[in-house]
Amino acid sequence: MSEDYILETEGLTKEFKGFVAVRDVGLKVRRHTVHALIGPNGAGKTTVFNLLTKFLTPTHGRIAYNGSDITRAGPAAIAKRGMVRSFQISAVFPHLTVRENVRVALQRALKTSFHFWRSERSLNSLHQRAEELIDAVGLGDYLDLSAVELSYGRKRALEIATTLALEPEMLLLDEPMAGLGHEDIGRISDLIRRVSRNRTVLMVEHNMNVVAELSDHITVLQRGEILAEGPYEMVSKNPQVIEAYVGTGHA
Repeated sequence: MSEDYILETEGLTKEFKGFVAVRDVGLKVRRHTVHALIGPNGAGKTTVFNLLTKFLTPTHGRIAYNGSDITRAGPAAIAKRGMVRSFQISAVFPHLTVRENVRVALQRALKTSFHFWRSERSLNSLHQRAEELIDAVGLGDYLDLSAVELSYGRKRALEIATTLALEPEMLLLDEPMAGLGHEDIGRISDLIRRVSRNRTVLMVEHNMNVVAELSDHITVLQRGEILAEGPYEMVSKNPQVIEAYVGTGHA
């Protein structure tokens, strides 16, 4: 494995009772880049994400992260190594405040998240870091607001703040723009651009404007296999890619 690449797969394959969802995928994600994984519905993008983050076990193939084979490692072990996933559906505690949500994530990083008997005062040391993360995602004015009261776009920002609390070296984003309005898309795009400055981002995303704006490199999947790879300017002009999207009703 080259030191230039933080994540590599070889022959990654997943079968479900005879159906091959992902076939022989060789993915290479360069360190400190934004890498987009795109393709029509049913192309295998989410299955690849689930294989990388160990929610699924490969039928065949190998996954390497930072030079180590993680093919048989569990999800918790992957997160401890610094590869953290944000889900398509916002996953925050709805009735905790913005500050409390981020503080829980910070406690988890310190392995004290289940110390429910600890006094409020004992957690004050986490406030400064929590507020720094909250400011970083543009939620400084919402510290004491319950997550359930936030707009959908701001919930996504909060989820990214809680993810950053785990100090990830690599961030996997599953359709970060799903369900967002135009204004929120711009806000989350800016946020992803900022957080990618000192870490690697791999994202599944359908919004091609976002992909074009943020991505350094793109991998296109079709029917579970890699169809094309490269920068947006090259991939977007590939006749096979155009046919894959137009042929399935996608713009």
